[in-house]
Amino acid sequence: MTENELSYKIIGAAIEVHRNLGVGLLENAYETALAYELKKLGMEVKQQISLPLEYKEIIVENAYKIDLIVENKVIIEVKAVFDLNPVFHSQVLTYLKLTDLKLGLLINFNSELIKYGIHRIVNKLINE
Repeated sequence: MTENELSYKIIGAAIEVHRNLGVGLLENAYETALAYELKKLGMEVKQQISLPLEYKEIIVENAYKIDLIVENKVIIEVKAVFDLNPVFHSQVLTYLKLTDLKLGLLINFNSELIKYGIHRIVNKLINE
């Protein structure tokens, strides 16, 4: 599946989670429910992946933690906040660059309508 095909299925799963759980829970609840829905669809899902960062001559262990990686192609950052801070978009873009992945989804489940809480972030440094 391409990143776009995956994102379509991921968004459908996020809608299902939001429809069932609504707003007001902690991020972990949404993340776990979303991972469950994606696995039910037969997708490979990695959750809470801690990755090192190489900085000059040193390795910084556990420098960042990715909420979900789907099919080793799409990063999902789950939020449950009142307002999305622009730094969250930068965070996903940084994760994409560090992992050489192309597509990330920033999903804020604390949105009355989930469609307003889903943001696609593309790593434009990746050649197709």
